[in-house]
Amino acid sequence: MKLTKTYGHLKKELDMIEHALADAIQAEHDILRETSTQLLQAGGKRIRPVFVLLCGQLGEYNAERVKTAAVSLELIHMASLVHDDVIDDASLRRGKPTIKALYGNRTAMYTGDFILARALENITKLENPAAHRVLSKTMVQVAKGEIEQIRDKYNWDQNLRNYLRRIKRKTALLIAASCKLGAIASGVPEERAVKLFRYGYYIGMSYQIIDDILDFTASENQLGKPAGNDLLQGNVTLPVLIAMKDPSFDRKLRDTFANPELVTPASMVPLIESLKQTGAIASSYRISDLYLQKALKQLDDIPHHIAKHTLQTIAKYIGKRRS
Repeated sequence: MKLTKTYGHLKKELDMIEHALADAIQAEHDILRETSTQLLQAGGKRIRPVFVLLCGQLGEYNAERVKTAAVSLELIHMASLVHDDVIDDASLRRGKPTIKALYGNRTAMYTGDFILARALENITKLENPAAHRVLSKTMVQVAKGEIEQIRDKYNWDQNLRNYLRRIKRKTALLIAASCKLGAIASGVPEERAVKLFRYGYYIGMSYQIIDDILDFTASENQLGKPAGNDLLQGNVTLPVLIAMKDPSFDRKLRDTFANPELVTPASMVPLIESLKQTGAIASSYRISDLYLQKALKQLDDIPHHIAKHTLQTIAKYIGKRRS
């Protein structure tokens, strides 16, 4: 079963959000309109709008208000992807050329900034200061996460805390904010909204850890980029941190990247195989599962509802994801 099937009943609402996203990125400038539209058409799971919708359904659901929140969150995510590709010097995303590869770094950065501005403009339709605070604080944290990713590139001596804080800011808080904004848009009581925020945070941590695992275990066809690409770009993820506890792998890693500019996808193959032999993949999955169990626990006091059931199903799907 694909992740999208777990929320298939939201197709009508997601189509509405897709149209709203297309409207939001329209620009008078030809290049900005072209780059933003190309990014939107590259697709994606739209998992953040899904969380907004589901958490919004746990309150007094208002389609327009929830749509506004969902569009703003997805715009922030889209902008962060463009900026990430510049930071990582990435030429492919989901198997297609990146904005950076097609138009250069400067245009890519302006495109990301433009989409962020649209997110801020869009959220003003939601006349609720609490929603504005959640969105602005999330944007600050995402920016910090991007800076930390730059700082930590090729830093083999970073610790687990560095990694967890980085993925919290770059991934988990955006999903947590999606849940919180959906709740705010529908007037969900604060105590319950906080639990939904925590659910989103734990789900986001688990989701990113599994993405980092799949970077080593999935095929290039599945990833849309070479296996081990995160490490190739100098990003030290959980499987690498765990594998580095093995002295043999640690030496092999440091020797391989003695001259990072000379490392190629082909030269990564033996390193990836060595990582798999350390048991780091299984250990990473166990840590991911701990976050998933914490996420599910946050839903215990939420009344029975199809939206709650879907949130539980998504969590369980993420836990079983192997591709």
